[in-house]
Amino acid sequence: MKDPIVEEVREARKKHAQRFNFDLRAICADLKMKEKEYGLPIKSLPSKTVQTAASNNMST
Repeated sequence: MKDPIVEEVREARKKHAQRFNFDLRAICADLKMKEKEYGLPIKSLPSKTVQTAASNNMST
């Protein structure tokens, strides 16, 4: 089952990415600029630590 709203969002995301040749850094820079331009709050989340299998085995 296809959701027309999800399809619309995906198409908009694809068109936006194409404008920047799918360069993630350029896409993010554009979105950050738009956040500032429209006065939207910019949220920063704390970094997450990634545990590897080796570090998990050392604690046992």
